[in-house]
Amino acid sequence: MMSEKDQLTTHNYDGIQEYDNPMPGWWVMLFWGCIFFAFPYWLYYESGVPGRSIYDQYKEAVADNLRLQFSEIGELKLDSATIYKYKDDPKWLKVGESVFQMNCVSCHGLNAEGKVGPNLTDDYWIHVKEIGDIAKVVEKGANGQAMPAWGNRLHPNEIALVAAYVASLRGSLPEGTGKPPGPKAKKIPPWHAPAAEEGKSESDAEKKPDNAEQQKSDDKSQADS
Repeated sequence: MMSEKDQLTTHNYDGIQEYDNPMPGWWVMLFWGCIFFAFPYWLYYESGVPGRSIYDQYKEAVADNLRLQFSEIGELKLDSATIYKYKDDPKWLKVGESVFQMNCVSCHGLNAEGKVGPNLTDDYWIHVKEIGDIAKVVEKGANGQAMPAWGNRLHPNEIALVAAYVASLRGSLPEGTGKPPGPKAKKIPPWHAPAAEEGKSESDAEKKPDNAEQQKSDDKSQADS
């Protein structure tokens, strides 16, 4: 066992002599173990093999979660009625928002204000004339694939819900704060319910007076009898 005198070093600072107090052996072994462990860990997770990185595992976990959620609604159609329906649904818009944040912010910005891609919060669009066109652009791409086609990378429900989320962002930023519209962009009218839905509503409205008249006629017949 070393004496206190043997543990003193020759270093002396302002009359204070340095004391040699080495780290415990177990701590030193743990330190070197972490260094040696870092090499195989880096080779396994950062070697570029698909599916091994933490990011890949996170995406797989998100996909598994989405599959569980999608079992509630089945496979959505990429049409105007579906996009219009889900643009005001807070629960499913969160799914659309997560898809947007994972795949779209690099081009369109965190708030869809526009970066490389256009501003998605204003009234000016190039390839969109009505709400269902958003899903078509997401699915098939546009501008010679400057906007990539996501149809072979995203589930149809993800495309429908991210389109609904984008539709919900219209007017979310003050005018003039996002990226200015391009020269080919044209102002489009506000989102509206698809024609089929409007026609159905009008048809139902026309039937109501007939039903009311029928009820009056039935009541009169019962009174006469």
